[in-house]
Amino acid sequence: MANSPSGINNFKVVLLGEGCVGKTSILLRYIEDKFNDKHLTTLQATFLNKKLNINGKRINLSIWDTAGQEKFHALGPIYYRNSNGAILVYDITDEDSFGKVKNWVKELKKMLGSDIVLVIAGNKIDLEHERTVPLEEAESYANTVGAKHYYTSAKLNQGVEELFLELTREMAERAERGARADAGRGSRVLVVDDEAPARSSCCGGARSA
Repeated sequence: MANSPSGINNFKVVLLGEGCVGKTSILLRYIEDKFNDKHLTTLQATFLNKKLNINGKRINLSIWDTAGQEKFHALGPIYYRNSNGAILVYDITDEDSFGKVKNWVKELKKMLGSDIVLVIAGNKIDLEHERTVPLEEAESYANTVGAKHYYTSAKLNQGVEELFLELTREMAERAERGARADAGRGSRVLVVDDEAPARSSCCGGARSA
């Protein structure tokens, strides 16, 4: 959930995408500021924590890195359940990986509705000369599903920090709006309860007259 008694906002974020698109590299660049040229294969899932302070709010991110191989796809719901945010990663040089992002978006919206904040990351912009996913197509698709689109390079450390920062801000703002809405509903109920006896005494006065 978003809030804890200690005043720390806890958010769960899941990284989803085809194998080899760079999910693990993005996460390691963000958490440890490291990059490994060798391909890092994630088996099932791992998660890392990151503590932030945004506008005076203490935030803890639990970021889940999932396996992209098809044989692990069925395990997806186990990892993205109760997620506040999702980063859907594709490789700009691999059109098929962009198609898989669209499948993940459909699945997330079906399972979690509009509660989850979505960010799409076009990774490996250091290979721009090999791009096969048109820039306009990717950004247009993100707009149609209510997601923000970022271009990243874990290798060059481009766009990674901004992606996580914007995602965290949006999750925090959405949680705050939800809390205000809950408080508003609660106060309206109290107002009705307080007014009920007043109307009764008024009517009683009319009868005695």
